[in-house]
Amino acid sequence: MTSADGGTDGAQRRTYTPDFLTELFRNPLDPGYAEAAARRARGEGPAGARRRALSGVSALTLAGVGFLLAVAYQQTVADEPARARARDTLIEQVQGRREDTTQLQARADRLRAEVAALRERQLGGAAVARLRDLEAETGLAPVRGSGARVTVGDGPTPIDPVTGERRNEARVRDTDLQLATNALWAAGAEAIAVNGQRLTATSTIRQAGEAILVDFRPVTTPYQVVAIGPDSLVEDFRDGSAGKFFRALNSKYGMSFDVAEVHGVTLDAATEPSLRQATPTPASSSSPSRTPSKGG
Repeated sequence: MTSADGGTDGAQRRTYTPDFLTELFRNPLDPGYAEAAARRARGEGPAGARRRALSGVSALTLAGVGFLLAVAYQQTVADEPARARARDTLIEQVQGRREDTTQLQARADRLRAEVAALRERQLGGAAVARLRDLEAETGLAPVRGSGARVTVGDGPTPIDPVTGERRNEARVRDTDLQLATNALWAAGAEAIAVNGQRLTATSTIRQAGEAILVDFRPVTTPYQVVAIGPDSLVEDFRDGSAGKFFRALNSKYGMSFDVAEVHGVTLDAATEPSLRQATPTPASSSSPSRTPSKGG
């Protein structure tokens, strides 16, 4: 008996080869591409070799950078004791110079007192009184009286959130202290001291980096400008242009500012300035000779 597919009962069934489209959908990737992808996955071939070479170069670079960092760290650690010793030596020298300066200043004060005592013994009473008045006016003698105390101080230091830099808009400047002292002089002050440093006709208030120097001596915040003068000194300063300026700094930058009356305050004498004078050279008796020109 013959079956529908042309075979006979008990005979082997006939198999048909699938067509091209069926095979394409079953295996869309060519065997050659599949083999290349497998080699790439195993790290074989040109691409894998490049990756291995790049990995080796990166490893060597990292190893070199690590070696340089280790050498730099060892060098820094080795140099640290020398830098610490140099810094300690400089600190000792500065402290020693400060002590020498203090001792010399004390000696100068003693010699000044001795000179004043000898001068008073040699001069009469009226001359001594007049001399003391002149010394008080020029700042070379201590004075005592009532007046005003102007206190200004640095405000908070803001930090730029982007760059991390510290801004100095709220720091007191040398020009601020100059403005305060000039306003007190204009209001009738007879003697002024900044943080205990007495001002004279030759005094200077200057900025040196972040420090303020009064007659080359550093002063720090808060700055107290004490003046001896008339009873209206506080009111005149507070209502004047200087008082308005410092109130504006207080409201805008947070700088501290205060004006108060003082009674029975003593301002020490200033250090005697080392004055210099010029002397004209005597005129030469012989006039310079003239050389005649070729034309005559």
